[in-house]
Amino acid sequence: MGNAIPVTDQSFKTEVLDSSIPVLVDFWAPWCGPCRAVAPTVDAIAVEYGAKLKVVKVNTDESSEVAMKYGITSIPTLMVFKGGEPVERVMGNRPKADFMRLIAPHIG
Repeated sequence: MGNAIPVTDQSFKTEVLDSSIPVLVDFWAPWCGPCRAVAPTVDAIAVEYGAKLKVVKVNTDESSEVAMKYGITSIPTLMVFKGGEPVERVMGNRPKADFMRLIAPHIG
């Protein structure tokens, strides 16, 4: 799975909503080609931002409750959470620079 932390319906509140730092959430599924394509970029972001940003992955097949709660209808969908609230959302495989622009305003 790389450098992103796997998160489930049960651990989402603790890992994402209660996080003291912003969180990038990658909603994905193992059968999804674009999800596999974006995974190395997500892992690179996890390494690059280190302690400033938590990066997690939610397998929508295994954690459908969280996916439904946040209206995930297409994967991959990446969301930024800050202070327990979703503040950004982007769907599909994008260049790393697009994700960096999404994250930048929310980290110190």
